[in-house]
Amino acid sequence: MKTYFWLLCLILCSCSKHPEAHIAHLQGYWEIEEVTLADGSKKTYPYNETIDFISVNDSLKGFRKKLKPGLNDTYYTSADAERIELRIENDELNIYYTTPYAQWKETILEASSEQLKIINEDENVYLYKRYTPIRLDLKEDNADALQN
Repeated sequence: MKTYFWLLCLILCSCSKHPEAHIAHLQGYWEIEEVTLADGSKKTYPYNETIDFISVNDSLKGFRKKLKPGLNDTYYTSADAERIELRIENDELNIYYTTPYAQWKETILEASSEQLKIINEDENVYLYKRYTPIRLDLKEDNADALQN
């Protein structure tokens, strides 16, 4: 019984909030998987035409950009990007967005190498998964087989 108590304590302590740990996982390509609206309803996204690319530098500033993925690590995009700034406030990691048209804030609930969970000011929760690029092996032999 004593062992179970200490095991439970260890698990609870390891799950404590460390919002700065989320920062290392933000960089990269993210694909929306699901949105849970404030009223509890959910919308799933089995397929996405666009993905988000997040870039953050050492001063916790960067950008988020919408990309349309192509084949073999190619992406199509416009010149538009949302400037972002990360701030740790009240044991939370917040993202502040700025565009020429608006400013808003989102809070990171979870971030790992494979998943990102964010809540916005309307209390909608966005669940992202790490984007896996579409890669085709189009060696000469395979290209000939496709033509026949």
